[in-house]
Amino acid sequence: MAEKQAGTAKVEPLRKTRPCAECGKPSVREHYPFCSDRCRTLDLSRWLKGSYAIPVADDESQAESEDGNI
Repeated sequence: MAEKQAGTAKVEPLRKTRPCAECGKPSVREHYPFCSDRCRTLDLSRWLKGSYAIPVADDESQAESEDGNI
């Protein structure tokens, strides 16, 4: 109890600090895996606009022939 009152208690982070997925700065606990609310919002904006969409073929037979897996 004396450690808490003196302010010397050591708190271990839940996750290891990693580079921000947006700008590369060290991530922070409140916005993990981002460094700030700004970077988190930019990433969310890209998701909502569809920038991270995976292209798909309209016809499944065309997709298989393009890969050479007929």
